[in-house]
Amino acid sequence: MDTASIASGSRAVEPLHSMIYFAPEAQEHLVRAGLRPGPMCYFAGRAAAMGPVGADAVTAAFYNFNPDLVADNVPAAWSLASPSTVVVARFSAADAALRRLLGDEVITSGGVAEAADLAARASEACTADGRPLYEGHARLEWPDEPHLRLWHAVTLLREFRGDGHVRALAAAGLSGAEALVTHVAAGRGVRASFARRSRGWSDDQWQETVLSLRDRGLLDVDGNITEAGAALRAEVEAETDRLGTAPWQHLGQEGAARLAAIGSKLGRALGAAGAFPASVVAPR
Repeated sequence: MDTASIASGSRAVEPLHSMIYFAPEAQEHLVRAGLRPGPMCYFAGRAAAMGPVGADAVTAAFYNFNPDLVADNVPAAWSLASPSTVVVARFSAADAALRRLLGDEVITSGGVAEAADLAARASEACTADGRPLYEGHARLEWPDEPHLRLWHAVTLLREFRGDGHVRALAAAGLSGAEALVTHVAAGRGVRASFARRSRGWSDDQWQETVLSLRDRGLLDVDGNITEAGAALRAEVEAETDRLGTAPWQHLGQEGAARLAAIGSKLGRALGAAGAFPASVVAPR
């Protein structure tokens, strides 16, 4: 399989995982488990699979968040709810969110079960070397219900690819803040205001990063990405695709195409149901 097909497949199934970051059920269930509302639910919800890790580990694994924002929430979260409690609450949130967004008829359809089997088979080829978020989630017990099996399998694929993306960014010499700013400048579909605010960077810190990238020739005087910046981002994406090849190669061309087709259909249904706020996505 070529890297373009692999990237396309990854994009097709990504919404099945990422809907959890916008679903109100996530905060509802995690707050009920003991966490504070807001960023703590995100950091603890995603990191809990790694155990009671500290702020430095979460900052390194998540990569583009302000370390101060992380430190405000981790490890304090583990004094409010154990990682195992948070993991259970997050699965419950995914269950509730998927049922609301897709409806029971879709949830119980053969397509969801088929996609779950395909995604689970793909995840068999993922390896834990240098991939802390994937490794943590890979140690979790698989749920029985097809829609949750699908969500878990896609989460494994997402974190496997994400860990590889962090490796590619670091190898390209982009810090977490620089990675975020160039991601936005490259028109990757996220509004700058949302990216800055959700990652905890101040206006001054964002502008400092912009100036640093200008000095490196990666942004122009207007903050737009330069030819050199676009080339560097293209190299990062190509390396991310290369590092994420194994699960899709393992699945094979036919299986990968089928998973992408079902994932795209379910992703469109999630979008139509309002899973992703318009304020997050930059106009094209």
